[in-house]
Amino acid sequence: MPLSWVQHLILAPILVPLIVGAGLVLINERHHQRKFLINLAATLSMLCTAVALLLLTDQEHWPAGIGVYLSANWAAPFGVVLLVDRLTAVMLLLSSMLASASLIFAMTRWSRIGVHFHSLFQFLMMGINGAFLTNDLFNLFVFFEVMLAASYGLVLHGYNTTRIRAGMQYIVVNLLASFFFLIGVALIYATAGTLNMTDLAGRLEGLNPEDLVLLKIGVVILALAFLTKSAMWPLGFWLPTTYSAASPPVAAMMVLMTKIGVYVLIRLWLLLFSEGPAAGFGFDLLLVGGLATLAFGTIGILASQEPGRMAGYAAVISSGTLLAAVGYGEPALINVALFYMISSTIAVAAFLLLIELVERIRVPGAAMLALTMEAFGLEDKPGEPVGKAIPGALAFLGLAFACCALIITGLPPLSGFIAKFGLFHTLLDTSSVGAGIDLITWIMIALVVLSGLAGIISLMRFGVRTFWAAQNPAAPHLQRSEVMPITALLLVCVLLTAQAGPTLAYLERSAEPLRQPALYLDRLEASQTVDGSLTEAAL
Repeated sequence: MPLSWVQHLILAPILVPLIVGAGLVLINERHHQRKFLINLAATLSMLCTAVALLLLTDQEHWPAGIGVYLSANWAAPFGVVLLVDRLTAVMLLLSSMLASASLIFAMTRWSRIGVHFHSLFQFLMMGINGAFLTNDLFNLFVFFEVMLAASYGLVLHGYNTTRIRAGMQYIVVNLLASFFFLIGVALIYATAGTLNMTDLAGRLEGLNPEDLVLLKIGVVILALAFLTKSAMWPLGFWLPTTYSAASPPVAAMMVLMTKIGVYVLIRLWLLLFSEGPAAGFGFDLLLVGGLATLAFGTIGILASQEPGRMAGYAAVISSGTLLAAVGYGEPALINVALFYMISSTIAVAAFLLLIELVERIRVPGAAMLALTMEAFGLEDKPGEPVGKAIPGALAFLGLAFACCALIITGLPPLSGFIAKFGLFHTLLDTSSVGAGIDLITWIMIALVVLSGLAGIISLMRFGVRTFWAAQNPAAPHLQRSEVMPITALLLVCVLLTAQAGPTLAYLERSAEPLRQPALYLDRLEASQTVDGSLTEAAL
């Protein structure tokens, strides 16, 4: 029997940007408004699709909340298999929210200063969504390359000398990562005879010790590509420079791209190494690498003076915390780590969009004046207290900056604090982590606390020099299309704070199946091809 329209929703996040991106290439750049509206309509449709998939998976429309789509009617594991579960749905929702905010922010300026911005934006979304949905390592490579190819053009969009230099570094690093990706995929296929991630987990039991060692080597080489994208130390040296050089809407999307590497590592590592003959492999390396990344990001953000580099190192700190949480190897940490990932990703993206607006009120000599006053202990003499109204634009910038700083550093009362408190509570809960609290737990807690403290110092220093050192800064002219996306992203963080309980419960339901490869294998085997039409045995 034919598939229902609900089943085709799994394909929509890939098909829509592919068709729209190709169609936008044919429209002349003079029709900018038309191209923007088409791009926005496609992006909002992906947002609606993500919400629908989130509800369908959580309500278990498919058995166990796992939907399988057999592309081109090829039976698994030979064909391209798309898979959606609760975690995939929440990542699709996160990507579509950030894409909508970035696109609206780019409407008045950044999408107009170069050619084919809208097509590249849609191809980027195709690659991102495909990386979330695919259940096959080779097709993951394909979607990664589509995503990276589009990001190369977007990083260089509206080029200048700084952007070209950072873009060339970004391209070279990712080409090397792609090379490691291919080598890892080839070793895995030569060993196991499959690249379907679910099928691969089922074949580990049948591998002899020599093949298992070779497969582990292939997975490690493959992981180098993901860890480079995740900015793990020392592979993430490129990230702060690229973030600070890229245009704000592109930099905001790159925050999400950094988390794709973490997402793939979470799914692949928990699927392959939670149980069976290779149980526990590589978790210690992820833990040590995550802690080193956390330390590197802490030093970097404390030493940074420019807001773009601060945001870059904040993303490095976020990645380090996530990698350490995954490497810790405790199931109870995963759902809290996912909450932290969502909160930090949204906050850093909002901060990168805000930076351009804040730069409009910065006086070039203000930072030097503030440094001089700090060094020599100079103080302004207090004058007569005169009431003066704060312009609405300045009030918005100050409030938005304060919210971003609170979430990024994990200070109360917003979602960043809840995420870090949840991490500490889980780490210190002996019933969750085992009989006692070991040294590595205290090191991880200390680094998370120090990273927050470094972030407070760095962001407060920037805020003081920007909002207080400048003498009577003129209120900047802000467009609604610039204010609305930042406001919406920060409101999402407020909503996460207010609904932290239900969100954490949903993420717990999302993380639970990741350690059960048999569950995914059963759903894959239940998917059938019938009479040239795709169907699900359960429908």
